[in-house]
Amino acid sequence: MAGGRFAPGHLGELTQLLPFEMVDEALSATGTVQSRLRDLPSRVVVYLVLAACLFPETGYLGVWRKLTGALAGLPVPTPSASALAQARRRIGPAPLKWLFDLLKGPVAGPRTPGARWRGLLVVALDGTTMTVPDSPAVLTRFTKQAGNHGGTGYPQVRLLALVACGTRTLIDAVFGPTTSGETTYAPRLLRSLRPGMILLADRNFAARKLLADIAATKAEVLVRLKNSRRMPVLARYRDGSYLSLLGPLPVRVIDCEITVTTSTGKHTSLYRLATTLLDHHRHPAAELAALYHQRWEIETAYLELKSTILGGRVLRARTPEGIDQEIHALLVVYQLLRTVMTDATSTQPGTDPDRAGFSIAWQAARDQLVLAAGVIAGTVIDLAGTIGRHVLAGLLPERRLRVSPRIVKRAISKYQARGPRIDRSSYKATTSIEILAAAGP
Repeated sequence: MAGGRFAPGHLGELTQLLPFEMVDEALSATGTVQSRLRDLPSRVVVYLVLAACLFPETGYLGVWRKLTGALAGLPVPTPSASALAQARRRIGPAPLKWLFDLLKGPVAGPRTPGARWRGLLVVALDGTTMTVPDSPAVLTRFTKQAGNHGGTGYPQVRLLALVACGTRTLIDAVFGPTTSGETTYAPRLLRSLRPGMILLADRNFAARKLLADIAATKAEVLVRLKNSRRMPVLARYRDGSYLSLLGPLPVRVIDCEITVTTSTGKHTSLYRLATTLLDHHRHPAAELAALYHQRWEIETAYLELKSTILGGRVLRARTPEGIDQEIHALLVVYQLLRTVMTDATSTQPGTDPDRAGFSIAWQAARDQLVLAAGVIAGTVIDLAGTIGRHVLAGLLPERRLRVSPRIVKRAISKYQARGPRIDRSSYKATTSIEILAAAGP
């Protein structure tokens, strides 16, 4: 452990990925080092804010007890709730943002199973919303969505992320008020696109200028278009796709029919996809249509962040600065967990990171924090660690193709839930993809 007043500053075994030196550098770079040594040094407060993300059901005093519970015999302070609040305000969001900017990235090696398609790193772009407290200070920046619960709901934050589909690690993320839409925030993520990536996005991002700006980064694009969107046919290819234009951007368009078959019957949908990959020999239309399904990995990442970690809870912070601090801390903790899971599966060659259970890693990290175990790495490098060994012991089965209906999980009113029984079952499925030739000359 660290000595003296710094002893409570740790994340259990996750501290090995976020060591004391890294946090000290974040504080130094952002000018938030304490002016005098207090009972709550700035480094300890950063770890407290991060630890609170592992225990969203517990107040900050309870989190402090978890940080110090295994430090028997060490002279640790017993701060009040107001002292912890003042310490969090003192450091602000800057060091947490600095840490996230340092840690963000795909965390995928050249041989990570499922991370690449034909040599391209598969990434996805999408947005979600997070609920924040309905306090006067918060409402000065974050607003309630129009018509949400008749105006009685909570304010919300819009979060937009760029995720590596193979490992579900965060490449970049931005957030802000919901008064701005996803396409307004999306250009701020283009700084993290590189040649050698293929970006998957839904119909909301099929704006001409945005796609042209994405293409200017030299990353490739595979985006869904509205089926009714008119696309000129400039040339036809043998795989059923055709050359077209989105504004000044040359794209290859793929019209396909996807049929999902389960024990309850068949469901057919029409998809129109556009891609900047123009060579139909190297990038066949049928493979691109199948690849687009990987876009749903970002939805799973949001599920892990909002449901597994937060449990659907409203964020704690009651000021705009506190919300900035808390969201960046959540992103850091999520990235640390995903990094541990990817490192663990890499010790068993050929093991897809999809098989690592996020809940297992999260619970094991909580246990290691309470035990204050593995804070400082030993002299022998242990890539898996205790958390990783829990993950490897509980690997999920190979990914199975399943479908589940999209339904409202949390109704606005319990009275509106009356009526026919809602089928929430998941079903094993098979799919077939048929490429459709475009009509016309």
